[in-house]
Amino acid sequence: MLALPYQQLDEISPAQWTALAGKRIFFGHKSVGQNIIEGLQDVMGSHPQLMLDIRETTDAKDLAKPVFAHASLGMNKAPLIKITAFRELLEGGLGDHLDIAFLKLCFVDIDHTTDIEELFVRYSEAVHFLNARFPRLKIVTFTVPLLSEPIGLKERAKKLLGRLPWEQADNMKRNLYNDKLRAAFKDSLFDLAAYESAGPAGKRSHFVKDGKTYDLLNKAYTNDGGHLNRTGRQIVAIELLKRLAAL
Repeated sequence: MLALPYQQLDEISPAQWTALAGKRIFFGHKSVGQNIIEGLQDVMGSHPQLMLDIRETTDAKDLAKPVFAHASLGMNKAPLIKITAFRELLEGGLGDHLDIAFLKLCFVDIDHTTDIEELFVRYSEAVHFLNARFPRLKIVTFTVPLLSEPIGLKERAKKLLGRLPWEQADNMKRNLYNDKLRAAFKDSLFDLAAYESAGPAGKRSHFVKDGKTYDLLNKAYTNDGGHLNRTGRQIVAIELLKRLAAL
């Protein structure tokens, strides 16, 4: 079992924790996002200095006081609908109250058929619009989560039989899209995919195709190849807390 880097939270000062607890935050997500929420709750259970009021809501009235609000947005395999839902929700009242907001797409939102150029343009347009519309609001950009190598005997058998033909191509597209986000939003980025692929001593889970390296979800962080297990969700939650505290 991998050691959880809880000691990194000791680097965050009491003043930073107090400032973070005083923010109004909104997180739009789906299932991996729920894993991250559970990871935050895990971390808070062992660190009483973390006083985030985590609640599932899209009601602007709940933002009358500091809160870490979150909600499921849009539908899986329809990333443009998720982006539109995020923008409309902020325009509909939330954006006037929030200090920080972020949307996380899911691994199923990008596969080998995805037009990542169009997706990148649409996401970028939404972020730039919201930054202009709500100048005091900080939009944090999440890279897209990844899948691991197949897990379990059945999945390995399918791969050997050639019944998982698009697995590598799907993860390649996710990596290419994430590279675009890293280049364009490096000052406001939360690199979820990088934390998912990281391992001990900086070793990353990856595969090589045509001489290029592509990251994968570390198999130690998942039980099904895509969603985060207890270890994975806590590691991501720790990194997210560090990123938010730095804001």
